[in-house]
Amino acid sequence: MTAVRKPRVLVDATSVPADRGGVGRYVDGLLGALGRREDVDLVVVSQRADVDRYQRMIARGEVVGAPAAVTHRPARLAWEQTGLPLLAQQVGAQVLHAPFYTCPLRAGCPVTVTVHDMTFFTEPEHYDKSKRTFFRSAIKTSLRRAERVIVPSKATRDELIRLLDADPARIDVAYHGVDPTAFHAPSAEEKARVCARLGLAGTEYVAFLGAKEPRKNVPNLIRGWVAAVSERDNPPALVIAGGQGHDDEIDQAVGEVPSHLRVLRPGYLRFADLPGFLGGALVAAYPSYGEGFGLPILEAMACGAPVLTTPRLSVPEVGGDAVAYTGPEPDEIAAALTRLLDDAHLRSSLAEAGLARAKEFSWDTSAEVHIMTWSKVAA
Repeated sequence: MTAVRKPRVLVDATSVPADRGGVGRYVDGLLGALGRREDVDLVVVSQRADVDRYQRMIARGEVVGAPAAVTHRPARLAWEQTGLPLLAQQVGAQVLHAPFYTCPLRAGCPVTVTVHDMTFFTEPEHYDKSKRTFFRSAIKTSLRRAERVIVPSKATRDELIRLLDADPARIDVAYHGVDPTAFHAPSAEEKARVCARLGLAGTEYVAFLGAKEPRKNVPNLIRGWVAAVSERDNPPALVIAGGQGHDDEIDQAVGEVPSHLRVLRPGYLRFADLPGFLGGALVAAYPSYGEGFGLPILEAMACGAPVLTTPRLSVPEVGGDAVAYTGPEPDEIAAALTRLLDDAHLRSSLAEAGLARAKEFSWDTSAEVHIMTWSKVAA
């Protein structure tokens, strides 16, 4: 059968949170690239607060506001099973794309689903029981119901095959991208502005940016940083930015920090401040236990930060030889961080290599893979 050249696709963006974390960055980056293309007939359904945003982003396509109740997760999941299939029928969708694990059981048209990672199976101890149970079930259901599954890395594809006996012929790998206008090597002014806002004028720092989930390994980062900098003159601060999350051990680790060291937890930073924050750091540290892709690592590289991370799951696909690697334990982090802090030439080399490697990941390429997947399904 001949492939449909221009599939009509309904993308469900209602799961995008206001804080624009990982799923928000993925959906926004993908839709921005799709909105510039002529080989897809795009309809997007979003929370009402995002309608104007996506209308500005999508030059060719239609944006529909979902019911106001979908801002609440239980209501959104209920609407996904009933209202979303009805909307797909109303807009004449040939394919419905669900970008965050879950999908309707009966969509009325073929469905594709993005499964971001398999850490609910490989790192179960880092999730509470209800979240672990929900996402394990959702991933299994999506594998059964979806015509094709999109994953952001070969590692996630391989884990789906290994753990759930998924059919490799139905899985497509679409790497995430990075927006070079949003994430770029910052100017001296951008760096100074962020330091002033954080109260760090004249003080160097190690940066972490991400959710405070147990999987991100922030407590061990704190302990490793303490071991690496305690005996230094003018020790660099540690800045832990991002949402609050649910890792209670972070407070305990912060409580153990000696009084002469500075830990800052500013919460969410303004999007415009991220290049200055990441690119102005001595090191961007992200010692995660496992990632489906590792978007914060790519974004830090694009900002010219020397990155320290772990060689787990997908991370080497993203970082390659352009990042420094460490084990996840405090003593391992301390040793790797010490090496970076003591070697300005190494930090400079990693920053340069990271900038170059980040250019290999684009949302345009990701959009192309998504359209190829939808064209297969719509055929």
